[in-house]
Amino acid sequence: MCGMNAVRSPMAELLAKQVLPSDIFLASAGVHRGERDPFVDAVLAEEGLSLGERHPRSVDDLDDAYFDLIITLSPQAHHAALEFTRSMSVDVEYWPTPDPTTITGTREQIMAAYRDVRERLKARIRNRFLLPDTPG
Repeated sequence: MCGMNAVRSPMAELLAKQVLPSDIFLASAGVHRGERDPFVDAVLAEEGLSLGERHPRSVDDLDDAYFDLIITLSPQAHHAALEFTRSMSVDVEYWPTPDPTTITGTREQIMAAYRDVRERLKARIRNRFLLPDTPG
């Protein structure tokens, strides 16, 4: 979960789906619904991945609101998740993740910021779920 479900959380969802068992239900959402970010598509394509026709969605857009774990990637999402789960038995973890949309400069500098987020998310997913190191 992140602020707009446009960068960090859809990236994390897709990366997690690549390494976690397929019987685990994964869904990402934002506090609000943002706009699809072409830099996300570009850094995922570097890994041979694609969001396909998926578009940003808010928590209200999810068909199922029952989760065992909610991972938040921004302060706004963390506060919203804690409020959302007040009366639920759900674990909420905060993984502070930089917002690459704040980076300015050349296309390569911006891409570097998005790649950094992708790599941080890959490492956090691998470490959290005790997956062995994989090349790349």
